[in-house]
Amino acid sequence: MVKIASYGTWTSPITAEEAAAAGGGLQWVDLHGKSVWWAESRPAEGGRVALVRDGADVLPAPWNARNRVHEYGGRPWVVLDDDLVAFTHWDDQRVYVFSPSGGEPRPITPAPQRHHGLRYSDLTAGPDGEVWCVRETITGDARTDVRRELVALPVPGGEPRVLMASHHFMSGPKLSPDGTRFAWIGWNHPQMPWDGTELCVATVGSSSFEVLAGGVSEAVCQFEWEGSSLLALTDPDGWWNLYRIGLDGSRVNLAPCAEELGGPMWRLGNRWFAALSPGRYLVLRSGRLAVLDERSGTVTDVETDLPTWSANLAVHEGVVVDAAAGPSSEYAVVRLDLSNGTLTRLTGSTPPYEAYLPVPQERMFGEIPAYVYPPTNPDFAGPDDELPPYVVHVHGGPTGRALPVLDIDIAYFTSRGIGVVAVNYGGSTGYGRAFRERLREQWGVVDVEDCAFVAQALAKEGTADPARLGIRGGSAGGWTSAASMTSTSVYQGAMIAFPILDLAGWTSDGGETHDFESRYVEGLVGPLPEAAERYAERSPSNKVSHLAGPVLLLQGLEDEICPPEQADRFVAALDGSGIPHAYLTFEGEQHGFRKASSIQAALEAELSFYGQVFGFTPDGVPVLELRR
Repeated sequence: MVKIASYGTWTSPITAEEAAAAGGGLQWVDLHGKSVWWAESRPAEGGRVALVRDGADVLPAPWNARNRVHEYGGRPWVVLDDDLVAFTHWDDQRVYVFSPSGGEPRPITPAPQRHHGLRYSDLTAGPDGEVWCVRETITGDARTDVRRELVALPVPGGEPRVLMASHHFMSGPKLSPDGTRFAWIGWNHPQMPWDGTELCVATVGSSSFEVLAGGVSEAVCQFEWEGSSLLALTDPDGWWNLYRIGLDGSRVNLAPCAEELGGPMWRLGNRWFAALSPGRYLVLRSGRLAVLDERSGTVTDVETDLPTWSANLAVHEGVVVDAAAGPSSEYAVVRLDLSNGTLTRLTGSTPPYEAYLPVPQERMFGEIPAYVYPPTNPDFAGPDDELPPYVVHVHGGPTGRALPVLDIDIAYFTSRGIGVVAVNYGGSTGYGRAFRERLREQWGVVDVEDCAFVAQALAKEGTADPARLGIRGGSAGGWTSAASMTSTSVYQGAMIAFPILDLAGWTSDGGETHDFESRYVEGLVGPLPEAAERYAERSPSNKVSHLAGPVLLLQGLEDEICPPEQADRFVAALDGSGIPHAYLTFEGEQHGFRKASSIQAALEAELSFYGQVFGFTPDGVPVLELRR
């Protein structure tokens, strides 16, 4: 019997504890021979990243295969041979090697003189058993005091050998098949890697290099060697397409299309394409698996039960492995045999509460793509005279995107009667450079307007209660949530997690963010000092008195990307203002929460917050104290 109850009061088997357990994630899937390897974040183990081969742990606690390069990290391990693996360990950021058949890992890089003072990422196999990678050296006390080089690490240990130092930022080097050259991607500020990068090549042992592709307004995001040529995803025409690039600089687009076959290089080591056979390549068309055929110049989708794939493609003899997901399935490591279409899940299973999961509805609101997650619970329905509250979910980045895959955090709310809409506002990836650059110098304007337009459209069509609209987001999504609350009257409340709140501080001069993003805002807001007034006008930290309603702030105390200083100042200005608010901080958490206890506490606090803002009493969670 379906019960009639107010939205937000429904009971659900999807608990915050369940959501926290699912909040880890699979990453860096790869193949070595026929063995499938991947890294797996473990919330129940304090967010430790374990290394797994064919379903069995090969790197037990307390080892943590993660690194801090660019603070977002990059590929943290490489299989050197059947019995030797190299990886980066979070605690000291050194590179270690170990035998999967047994034995304790041993370091092959020197101990840094300061905590995390030397960091390594995007590990690849070099000649003579070496590990080639990016090394990041902390040179001073400012967050921007960083130097980067491409280095070769002798596996017995010893002093790393510098291969190249061409740009301020570089991807890991890859050796040519004949062993005479190596290539990498480099870029300099103020460009971000989705704005403009350069594909570089050098002769092994030389200090000079050539640029084969890219520039200030063309972004190469991945390359692989193909004999004496290179295959590269780059976007001279506004879309990441696959090109063959010769050492003489010649280039051929293998299948011209107005489709994104690449993505933003937030972390080093992602793979959006992989070679299948001569002239045939596996690619990701905005997250969907597809085959690019050079002869016909076509890109054809591969139909699978899991429509969304991650940028970790690896292929061996017609078998692809990766992490894939769908509307009712979180990312799972899968093996797909392209010869017969057999898809085998190596991790994960169908959730026992599948009937409580919302099916995302892909919608276009004018020119704004979004995914609507309606309230979904087979045991409950809302009263006929009541519309559900809806929360706008703002993805991070802002150069990121929402995808139609299972998110247990979202299901936690929808199964209790709170609708969610994930908006791909102007600036999101997956829709070409022109859509991405709608946000250029318009951050805090276009993102805010697009999210408000979608929320109001849902209210106007009778899907959402116009008096019970909220907004939530973390990082750049936290910025948009805060900016929305201080510049519009659309929302009754906001959850703001590890946010940017003060643009002036989130610069290289302001000193309140890390080196990788220290000049990001110059493209998003404008160059300094010319746009200084714009920085002040848009910053939520300068408009606390304009808040349209209550806010909940969540912050990791070890966050180097969006440090707690900004949230601290924002809350200090709120105290005594009369505006209801709460501020929860989490020891030992960086940018985004990894510990099960943190994830659970954050979700329960958010649900209690919505109950107080939207006027219902949620079941089974502690009451969040709001101060004024």
